[in-house]
Amino acid sequence: MKAVALLSSGIDSPVAIYLMLKKGFTVYPIHFMQSEINYQKVRRIWLRLKELFPESLGELIVVNVFEYQKTIFDRLVELKKEKWVCIFCKFSMFMKAAEIAKEKGAMAIVTGDSLGQVASQTLDNLLIISLATDLPILRPLIGMDKVEIEKIAKEIGTFEISIEPEESCNFVPRHPIIRGALGEFKKIYREVFGKEC
Repeated sequence: MKAVALLSSGIDSPVAIYLMLKKGFTVYPIHFMQSEINYQKVRRIWLRLKELFPESLGELIVVNVFEYQKTIFDRLVELKKEKWVCIFCKFSMFMKAAEIAKEKGAMAIVTGDSLGQVASQTLDNLLIISLATDLPILRPLIGMDKVEIEKIAKEIGTFEISIEPEESCNFVPRHPIIRGALGEFKKIYREVFGKEC
């Protein structure tokens, strides 16, 4: 079984990847890079997971956010829809992950989503984001709380790396949409991409 996985420098996504590796998946991690500091943290997390699963964890795939996503974010600002940046960020990550999955022959996308933690992880927003791909989206942390996730991160040796200082996201709006409406998303998508969702 093969899957691609979104890997950030945070606590959650390394744990999600670990759990799927433990299940017997071959996982190809994808990092959307905004800063060198965060990227170096991700590389160390990847190396730690590679120590645990040398055969099953693929090479780290890096996507440059400024090349792939910045034009989308700029268009949202133009449309005065910057509150939607977090949703479009995750949506476009899934679009890219689906492309890479096809190249790798992977049949699923793994994420570190844990229900209700942040703007892109409310149930309303997860529904919208899931429309980015027809591949199954595996969310092994969906019902866990922060304490449970941190416990696993400490056990596998990624927690200490994840909590090191890092640069915050350049694009997070002051008041992100918490409960996105699907109809409004589709309308904005049409204005951003010039096609139907």
